[in-house]
Amino acid sequence: MVAFTRATQDALCRELEQVDGAARFREDAWERPGGGGGISRVLQDGAVFEKAGVSFSDVHGALSPDFARRVGGEGVAFAATGLSVVIHPQSPMVPTAHMNVRMIRRGEAGWFGGGADLTPYYLFDEDCVHFHRLMREACERHAPGSHARHKRAADAYFHLRHRGEHRGVGGIFFEDTGGPLERDLGFAKDVASAFVAAYLPIVDRRRAEPYGEDERRWQEIRRGRYVEFNLVLDRGTVFGLETGGRTESILMSLPPRVRWVYGHEPAPGSREAALLEVLRTPRDWV
Repeated sequence: MVAFTRATQDALCRELEQVDGAARFREDAWERPGGGGGISRVLQDGAVFEKAGVSFSDVHGALSPDFARRVGGEGVAFAATGLSVVIHPQSPMVPTAHMNVRMIRRGEAGWFGGGADLTPYYLFDEDCVHFHRLMREACERHAPGSHARHKRAADAYFHLRHRGEHRGVGGIFFEDTGGPLERDLGFAKDVASAFVAAYLPIVDRRRAEPYGEDERRWQEIRRGRYVEFNLVLDRGTVFGLETGGRTESILMSLPPRVRWVYGHEPAPGSREAALLEVLRTPRDWV
């Protein structure tokens, strides 16, 4: 898992730099006081990506007794290896995207988890279908019939229950499928590969779409929902902070420009309202 996540971090950073064409990733290697460490890479203020984070971590140590009760397995000793990717584009016509894969061990128990989801600001049905189709193919290659379960899990997980909205149009989410670890490692590898094939063609299709200040303002309002999810509900954020991870790396997923507008509702019949309708009632895209 360490070898795979390190190699994937290198390859994905090269691809994102090539797509952006202007900015480069800054790299920070860090050590966790309780054991292990990681490598965080962040690209900022590029031509295509306003902020992109690709972070590798391999940490170990002891869980606090309170937090241990919320994590599977036995005992307080844990180890966790993972890759986390969050990409915030400049253009509101290009969706934000996220992917992470991880392996966690506690005591004698070990399991894989992860997922990927798409967060558009303006709805292009063909983009959503493309993303979900690639995610489905990755799932079905490893366990036929599993995609529907992982898609439902994503809809349930990426849900801002205090808003009655989903973060985006979903994707897949999985945690401890119960299979052999070698098979689940293969699934994690396929999810990472499918994410690149699912997202970068969308970036290429939408990066030249025209937009103005109104569309940019809507993007920043929707980014506010992204922040709310990551700070209030995201398990990865909670796990990282509770286990003494590097705060700057844990919060790299946050977008650089965000706004909260009190009581904001899009105009009926607008493109913004069409997006919100889908976020409130998820679709089966494939």
